[in-house]
Amino acid sequence: RIISMRAALVAELVRKGQPEQRWKHITDQIGMFAYTGLSPQQVKRLLDEHSIYLTSDGRMSMAGMKTADVPVVAEAMINVTS
Repeated sequence: RIISMRAALVAELVRKGQPEQRWKHITDQIGMFAYTGLSPQQVKRLLDEHSIYLTSDGRMSMAGMKTADVPVVAEAMINVTS
């Protein structure tokens, strides 16, 4: 399930026009957390503007993500990185 959430998130980012290479590291990782590569400032924006919680170093819990969360999280990630 965690692997499928990683793949779904990257696929949604690509579907929304993001280059796959920018986010491929998410699917290359293993484990319950994914290092997103987001900066502490971007993580803070995810929290403040989108109520999405990550660790300050950009680690996201893939185990806690649901299929319905994927489009919302992808859009928020695009928003804070643009």
